[in-house]
Amino acid sequence: MKGTNLTVKVCRTYRFEAAHCLPLLPAEHKCHRLHGHNYRVEVELSGAELTDGMLVEFGDLDSIVAPLIAQVDHRVLNEVFGLENPTAEEIAFWFRVRIEIGGVNRVRVYENEDSWAEVS
Repeated sequence: MKGTNLTVKVCRTYRFEAAHCLPLLPAEHKCHRLHGHNYRVEVELSGAELTDGMLVEFGDLDSIVAPLIAQVDHRVLNEVFGLENPTAEEIAFWFRVRIEIGGVNRVRVYENEDSWAEVS
């Protein structure tokens, strides 16, 4: 890859289940009430410099992201510090600022198969 203008992207997917409510929405909105999702989190890294043929060792990324997943899995997200109003956007931001590894291009959080938010 050295000496080229090419960029490599890798992405790892994580999953967790959690409940939340969105307290800033009107009381009559369905998402104001406590409900749950099967979340999917995608962490994408990009770069041009490879080490031993890899942009990142997936195990190294796992060692950073897995403890974050443990903080939110099977929890009420509103009770997690920094997620008092846990919209998909806020959850993506929460993960992004806590993933401390170079090359993170984006974090995408799916609440379901059809709805996601991304921080890049």
